[in-house]
Amino acid sequence: MNRAAQPAAISTLTAPRLGPGQGGRRLAGAQQRLELVDLRCQALADAKLRVRWVLRVFAVIALTAIAQIVHLGIADNGARRDPIEDALLPDRADIVDRNNVPLARAFPSYSLWFDPGAMGDGAPLVEGPQATAAALHRIFPDLDEADLARRLASGKPQYLRRRILPEEANRVHALGEPALEFPREVERYYPQGSMGAHILGYVDAEGHGQYGMEQVLDKRLRGDRGTPAVLSIDTRVQGALEDELERGISESDAAGGGGIVLDVDTGEVLALASLPSFDPNVPRVVAANGEKLMRNHITSEIYELGSVLKPITVASAIEAGAVTDLARRYPAGKQRVVGGHLVHDDKDFGATLNVPEALVHSSNIVLSQVGLELGWQRLSATLRALGFDRRPVIELPARGEPHFPAGKWSDVTTTTVAYGHGLAVTPLHIACAYAALVNGGVWHPATLMKLAPGAPVESRRIWKPETSARIRQLLRLITSVGTGRSANAAGFRVGGKTGTAEIGDRGGYHKDKVITTFASAFPMDHPRYIVLATLEQPKATAVTMGQRTAAWNAAPVVGRVIPRIGPLLGVMPDDTRDIDIADVAPLVANGEGE
Repeated sequence: MNRAAQPAAISTLTAPRLGPGQGGRRLAGAQQRLELVDLRCQALADAKLRVRWVLRVFAVIALTAIAQIVHLGIADNGARRDPIEDALLPDRADIVDRNNVPLARAFPSYSLWFDPGAMGDGAPLVEGPQATAAALHRIFPDLDEADLARRLASGKPQYLRRRILPEEANRVHALGEPALEFPREVERYYPQGSMGAHILGYVDAEGHGQYGMEQVLDKRLRGDRGTPAVLSIDTRVQGALEDELERGISESDAAGGGGIVLDVDTGEVLALASLPSFDPNVPRVVAANGEKLMRNHITSEIYELGSVLKPITVASAIEAGAVTDLARRYPAGKQRVVGGHLVHDDKDFGATLNVPEALVHSSNIVLSQVGLELGWQRLSATLRALGFDRRPVIELPARGEPHFPAGKWSDVTTTTVAYGHGLAVTPLHIACAYAALVNGGVWHPATLMKLAPGAPVESRRIWKPETSARIRQLLRLITSVGTGRSANAAGFRVGGKTGTAEIGDRGGYHKDKVITTFASAFPMDHPRYIVLATLEQPKATAVTMGQRTAAWNAAPVVGRVIPRIGPLLGVMPDDTRDIDIADVAPLVANGEGE
């Protein structure tokens, strides 16, 4: 037997004997079982494959959902609200100051509505128009009874009064007149009253912001109703500024005035006031007197502000090398022709003056000579870099367009601009320029929005730090022995400059009308804040010792504001420290000035 045939022989010997046909059937059954096993295995494999695919799909869906949740959590920072929560939000977001003190809020209130159809076809009023008007007048004494009766008799549906108190609504209900309804509405409320009115503006009857930040932020306040808008304003500083400004206007019998407190390093406005003001809680009065009440003396009114521009001229001359020796003396006197133009000083301060003396005495004659030597191109370039040729930068819609000399300047224009005439700007232009004068020479735009600590701030360099350091000395000298002495608050190291200018219009200059300004910074050894006050048409009064110049009205306002706001802003009075003026003080012979 060979090896190839051996397995068959063994199989034959060991296999059981089968009857006729049994072998075929047995083999067929085995084959079917094998096929069934194969089918089951294949089905199991297919089932496992399907399960794997289902698991993969669910895994993808789960990962996508998790990614979306994470994205929403990061993007919305948990700010998403459900529809019920959203419905409970006020119609308009709050406005708060930098310390989260509310400046504008939305709150539910009642209104008095007359619905003549409330009683069907019968008479609109049970008691009649006259009796009902008399009853309403007893509840609201400030309403005109005759006007109420006329309106009730007209039969027209209308508001009789907006914003009534719940107790007033109860008294109206007690009259038993179905035609008198008091629907509940959402009103804008300003808890600080008229404080900061020119900053905030107001909301009209249709719920739209008018003027101020209510207008600027209107879309944001109506869209993101759950998040308050945070302004840079500090209500404590705002209150102090408005209080002292009102006192200064009263003491000098001025027609109005304005003031600003500005952070020199960020441009944030801590306070901005304009008087006379208005109460945004009474929008109908504001709308009726808008043109008169909306005048913003700081951002929208332009003036020839006079001598407050003189430190800017001196800084530009130092920067350009036109002034290298502060001891150099210039011809002075009572009047002198400079650049073909007769220039006057308030008094004769001597035959000659140096630059520190010229600033201390506020000499137009010397500054006109400095401006002429500096040249119109360099002076104009500096003023343009400070933004004096365009509207001031701030969020408010009311921003005045300066009157800036166009083209090539004549010698007359150059000399007059050098001492603060011949161009008209807003006090905000001056405030931002003074910030650059004292902070190391860098200009920042003003802003009414609170900035996050360390947030980038727009800036451009105007002067070198050395020039800024010299100007700080000279400004401190002015308040120590010059025209700014009445602003020299003890311990706060104030530096600044006065400015008094006749108000001009198309008819020329009015000698009986002046604008007075004092622009200052403190503390001068490390300047942090600009404080500026300006008064329109102050008069010579007994309180101002018969004077109407800035030294007697605007400077005292600043001198009272700084001690009130300094401690609130972390600047405490300290008589043991000051900026060193030892190298410039001896250059001033005496401290007499305007």
